Amino acid sequence: MDDQTALAEDAPVCASPLRRRLWLALGYAAVGLGIAGTVLPLLPTTPFLLLAAGAFAKSSPALRDRLYRDPRFGPLLRDWQSEGAIPRKAKAAALIGMSVSWAILALTASRPLVPILAGTCMAAVAVYIVTRPSPSRPAPQDAASDGTAVEDANVSALRNEA
Repeated sequence: MDDQTALAEDAPVCASPLRRRLWLALGYAAVGLGIAGTVLPLLPTTPFLLLAAGAFAKSSPALRDRLYRDPRFGPLLRDWQSEGAIPRKAKAAALIGMSVSWAILALTASRPLVPILAGTCMAAVAVYIVTRPSPSRPAPQDAASDGTAVEDANVSALRNEA
């Protein structure tokens, strides 16, 4: 990792082999749930990956670093660690997922109290998500979406070839 994405040392690795194995098992289980969350719309991904990163910090810093270097999950984790930031696309996905979940629950619940309580909890989580800042650095797809960044890169490449 370069200096911009260097990780802070969160916690020392457990000295006890049993505790280290338990933290390691929790980390692997959380990664598994996080991966399942990428294909299951109602299961969150990021909270499980944050849990995995914390568990790996106490059991295997190499695995934690590997998780932070992952091209798919690493930027989300680094943004959260450095700024407490959530990208706009992740916010939108979370809000849509919670809305769909609540709608399904409201349509299938036999008692009206269940969707009311679940909706209250989901609303509190939604407020928390919406109030988190967006990352200060633009995401790679955001930078290329206006076309100027791609065009500038093409011009630079042509100048380098000439």
